[in-house]
Amino acid sequence: MRKLFLILSLLIMVYSCNTTSNKIEENPFFSEFNTPDGVPPFDKISAGHYLPAFEEGMKRHSAEIDSIINNTEAPSFENTIVALDHAGRMLGRVSATFSVMTGTMSDSIYENIDKEIAPKLTAHYDNINLNQKLFDRIKVVHDDTTSVAKLTTEQKMLLDKIYKGFVRSGILLDAEKQARLREINKELSDATLSFGQNVMKETDSYQLVIDKKEDLAGLPEDIIAAASKLAEKKGLEGKWVFGLSKPSWEPFLQYADNRSLREKLYKAMYMRANNGGEFDNKENIKKIVSLRQEKANLLGYKSHADYVLEETMAKTPENVTNFLEGIWKYALPQAKQEEAELQAIAKKEGQDIKIEPWDWWYYAEKVRKEKYALNEDEIKPYFKADNVREGVFAVANKLYGISFKQRTDIPVYQEDVKAYEVSDADGSKIGLIYFDDFARQGKRPGAWMSSFRKQEVYNGTPVQPLIYNVGNYNPPTEGKPALLTLDQVETMFHEFGHGLHGLLSKSNYHTISGTSVSRDFVELPSQVMEHWAFEPEVLKMYAKHYDTGVVIPDELIQKIQNASKFNQGFMTTELVAAAILDMKWYTKTASPNFSSKNTEGLKGLDVNKFESDAMNEIGLISSIIPRYKSTYFQHIFSGGYSSGYYSYLWSEVLDSDAFQAFVEKGNIFDQETAKSFRENVLSKGGSDEPMVLYKKFRGAEPNPVYLLKNRGFVK
Repeated sequence: MRKLFLILSLLIMVYSCNTTSNKIEENPFFSEFNTPDGVPPFDKISAGHYLPAFEEGMKRHSAEIDSIINNTEAPSFENTIVALDHAGRMLGRVSATFSVMTGTMSDSIYENIDKEIAPKLTAHYDNINLNQKLFDRIKVVHDDTTSVAKLTTEQKMLLDKIYKGFVRSGILLDAEKQARLREINKELSDATLSFGQNVMKETDSYQLVIDKKEDLAGLPEDIIAAASKLAEKKGLEGKWVFGLSKPSWEPFLQYADNRSLREKLYKAMYMRANNGGEFDNKENIKKIVSLRQEKANLLGYKSHADYVLEETMAKTPENVTNFLEGIWKYALPQAKQEEAELQAIAKKEGQDIKIEPWDWWYYAEKVRKEKYALNEDEIKPYFKADNVREGVFAVANKLYGISFKQRTDIPVYQEDVKAYEVSDADGSKIGLIYFDDFARQGKRPGAWMSSFRKQEVYNGTPVQPLIYNVGNYNPPTEGKPALLTLDQVETMFHEFGHGLHGLLSKSNYHTISGTSVSRDFVELPSQVMEHWAFEPEVLKMYAKHYDTGVVIPDELIQKIQNASKFNQGFMTTELVAAAILDMKWYTKTASPNFSSKNTEGLKGLDVNKFESDAMNEIGLISSIIPRYKSTYFQHIFSGGYSSGYYSYLWSEVLDSDAFQAFVEKGNIFDQETAKSFRENVLSKGGSDEPMVLYKKFRGAEPNPVYLLKNRGFVK
């Protein structure tokens, strides 16, 4: 009997080993990707691969950390800091690939995987960041002033970032506080994940169904066609559907004559995750703000904003507040003047109404036509999405000598995604960039850039970056290609600027490569690219009528130029209002509403009242709301911009001044200036302090007057 038991046991062990082996062989993540350029094999990856890959990735990462700790050699920059920078490669592959799926292809399967793995990942990184033996080695390297003096600036930045990262993660806290910090991090992981998923569900679930053709009055044909196509997808043939993705709701607000329907759609947009029920985010907000405040206090900071801003160019909440107030004093009066213009044109048309938020886009479009004779429906045919993409390629080529070639042998995660190989002027390969341009169900709102693999040098071998850009533009319709608005054209240039930052990186280390810079510096490469989008010389390069191929005429270019400062009061006011709202949430310090632990959190706080009080305090006019209201403000509650939404404006000071460097040379493609920007900004990543890098490019700190000129606030 015992012999039979042993035989059965051996058979079970063999079967288990074979099963495990098969799983490893079948799961693409368990080895380096055997694909062209090492790209993710999306044609072989399925949802079922992610959980076991995450588990194995964490296991391998932990083993790599143990190897660093157990190294019998004295701690050194190479065997501790570089080894730590190299650790976690498999986990990084899994996380980067999973991120694009949850961001652009989310469904209940991916949501459930996210919910299961998020707390495990949080615990995993806490185990590393709170590992005293690991930190002891890091500290030895950090405190060895003789050895540190011999390091390059880039190496010193890496060492400093890793050392500070451990300190800011709580390694110096006592055991009791570390235990509480772990609890906070887990609860934050749950709450931020829930916040983002709620916004996506509310965005995807709402639909304004129109069944009367007269209710479409004023809308351009391509917008009507897109609404018809969306209705067909939802089984509502013969009707028209508008949703809460920006390419759907914004043109409806801009053109639809039916005011009551504009109001209905607009309120649905700004009430996302604020309607009670399962997907309401108000409790998540209170929990996130409370937990972040408590975490900041544990780590010795007055507020979450103080904690975050310590590692930025701005440094303090006071500096951010003063900066925003300085812009607000220009923006709000301009917005009031614009509101008066809208009110006048409504009255002129016989409408006895007060301008409300759902009226702004509609009457602003009328003012634009009246003042500048600019009809966006007239110019959209010149901005075919494919042509705009070729336009950003052409600008990059003229500035930096790089070229782009579409690759059809690269597996993609969705049929509309396109991949391009990027080569330098000497023909050497730089990396790859993917474009995922069109809105669809399960895609997070907005536009962003990220990477499947960052540029670095790994064990002496250069690693080429794999970058992707995501947009949310209306897809092609029957017989007509995807046509972009001026705002969407600018967005494509913007995200491509981030892409260049990742592609042209020349860092030796993963941790500080590419876009791994302070939050208020990272928008410089993206926003500076926007300046080229509508330059006459550039428009002639890419703005061609989708049907005739005719280059955009000079009179239309002049209209675009004339209207370039149009509606800037509104756009700046809604942006600054959102940035101030962000700071209001995260400069809120301990009060009777806060508890020492999160059991009560901000239970007594009314989220909507807090927001309205904050906006009333700064005098925001009723016809404008913040660019993002709190319950769907993903940047600050589920993204990486908490206490950082001001960064877009802070970086605009830099980008406006940076473009001026080209203007001063009398050539927007001046090669000397472009070379300096590439070498001192785009290629450097986080290898030096941001202002040091900027001054190496420009020769001086940026002059804020160019931001004010760029927005039309001063001459």
